[in-house]
Amino acid sequence: MPSSQQIAIPLDEKIQQYFPLESVYKDPEAYTVFTGRNLPSFVKDWLIKCFSEYGTFDKEACLAFIEEKVPRKGSNLRRRLLHSRQPLQIFSRLIISTDLLNGKMSFSIPDLGIGKKEGIVSQSMAEHKIQHLHEGEVWGILTLSYIPPSLTKNGYVELTDFKPFEPYQVNLDYFLAARSKFSILEWIDLLIRSMETNPDYTSGKGNFSLNKKLTYLSRLLVYVEPNLNMIELAPKGTGKSYVFNNLSKYSWTVSGGIVTRAGIFYNLNTRSPGIIHHYDFLALDEIETLRFASEEDILGAFKNYLENGKIVVGHYQNISDCGLMLLGNIALNSRFQPKHREFFRHLPSFFQSSALIDRIHGFIPGWILYRFTEDLKLRGYALNSEYFAEIMHMLRFESVYSEIVKEALQIPKNADTRDTKAVLKICSAYLKLLYPHAQKAADIPAQEFEAYILTPALRCRAIIRQQLAEMDSEYSPFMPEIRLKRRWLGA
Repeated sequence: MPSSQQIAIPLDEKIQQYFPLESVYKDPEAYTVFTGRNLPSFVKDWLIKCFSEYGTFDKEACLAFIEEKVPRKGSNLRRRLLHSRQPLQIFSRLIISTDLLNGKMSFSIPDLGIGKKEGIVSQSMAEHKIQHLHEGEVWGILTLSYIPPSLTKNGYVELTDFKPFEPYQVNLDYFLAARSKFSILEWIDLLIRSMETNPDYTSGKGNFSLNKKLTYLSRLLVYVEPNLNMIELAPKGTGKSYVFNNLSKYSWTVSGGIVTRAGIFYNLNTRSPGIIHHYDFLALDEIETLRFASEEDILGAFKNYLENGKIVVGHYQNISDCGLMLLGNIALNSRFQPKHREFFRHLPSFFQSSALIDRIHGFIPGWILYRFTEDLKLRGYALNSEYFAEIMHMLRFESVYSEIVKEALQIPKNADTRDTKAVLKICSAYLKLLYPHAQKAADIPAQEFEAYILTPALRCRAIIRQQLAEMDSEYSPFMPEIRLKRRWLGA
């Protein structure tokens, strides 16, 4: 535990002291420079950092860079490419597709109106640059040239050079050592700040309580734990979509529309892997508006995947560690509680399957969180979003945390296997977020393990268990009595 002198240091100063290069001052007024640009937080933070010196942000210089290198949605980039004799360089995202049948890589830039049939990756690009062009969304500095039509080919846009957006060389050991300088309550506030939220917020409904903070942080669980499946139902305006759309380039969000097995898992016609192969987690947003093509086929694929991470489509088989985050709205009564005992009753039939819901590890009761207002936005220091995203991505592959959880917990022999698996995975995720520096169970005080890891994990799974009982009488509403081991409690 940190000393009392360390605890007395204001959190803004402490973040700067232990994360001098990895932190950024979050000022909502400064971020108005990005108005009209569809940029995620990890890009905005990087630009703020690039144009800040000694705590002062050069807004004019940042704006000039944006005007030159970051085209607006609906800009005249297509016309500029058509008439320019010189390559154009821009900072943007692009979406990569590999066409094995035709032996080429194509790309699209949806924000700028360039479709995947119009964009071709140059085959002469250096091998080390090609390696950065993984399937799905990629950010970086692009050099584009227009190749006019010939007798044998249509005109197209060629990607002739690419510099990936990788502003940080992340040292995980440095991060773990810095964590040990913060108390658990300070660290919780630092994480919430890094979600661009003010942990000191108060309202007429009370303070940002510890329970609310842990619930808010549960949105990060899928960032750090492979194959973790979660669902959050919340009223509109609580910021759930923002968290999953902006914090990391390792996530993919599908919002509304039609969901296909080919797009998510594997396209048999083009022999192309789907979204789930390329990201840390897939967020399905506005799930009450989703429609599923060939619902029976995709439901079977989801059930199989959520059980063991195995993708089976026709004769194609593979595995992935991509998690699933389901996001939906829920109606509340006058006491700000769900109107109905069955939380999923307003959702499409796809989500009425108890066998599917049982494979969801945990539930986030988003209705206990605040509606996002201007004074809930952070004004202070936090971890830079790009750095924070890289750290969370790296923590996914660390196996020590699951071993710590197994070392700490007593599992009843008659416990339901899915309940046990869910609690272990959620505990591991909370451990990565809150105690990433721990190497063994004894490194964490038993009272803290119970309060900040085990209890929230049991709560997440208990709601799933209760809802299963509401949906299907074959399910019991009761959770197994998973506890801390006695020998640890007595140590």
